Amino acid sequence: MMALLQRVRHARVEVAGVVVGEIGPGLLVLLCAERGDTEVQGDKLLAKILKLRIFNDAAGKMNHSVQNMDGLGQPGGLLLVSQFTLAADASGGNRPGFTAAAAPDEGMRLYDHVVARARTLHPLVQTGVFGADMQLSLLNDGPVTIPLRVSPA
Repeated sequence: MMALLQRVRHARVEVAGVVVGEIGPGLLVLLCAERGDTEVQGDKLLAKILKLRIFNDAAGKMNHSVQNMDGLGQPGGLLLVSQFTLAADASGGNRPGFTAAAAPDEGMRLYDHVVARARTLHPLVQTGVFGADMQLSLLNDGPVTIPLRVSPA
């Protein structure tokens, strides 16, 4: 399972012109389930996302997680968006292949699992719509963009 994290000042996702998810300061997380992934990988990836210290402390050092953005316990937003294109393989030509991505039904099941788990562990969770044509708007803070991958067991 993989994710692309972007530290943001704000982010939102729209479907057909309607805002379906929006956060202030926090993390925009693009999620991709790969073939062979299970809930175990989803749980490990989410744990890493929530604990990753990529928010600045008073000295400007990346020392705080999205769960404690200000060092005083204030959580940031978490916007989780499914994105199977993270599994793209463009090594064989100019049109990427996506065979490494989980099948749509399995991808949705794993995405829903991560979202449900995130909502039990973090107070500010928003989402996109799995499989929809979505438009993302964001203001990357830093910029800070970090890829994460958790391999199958």
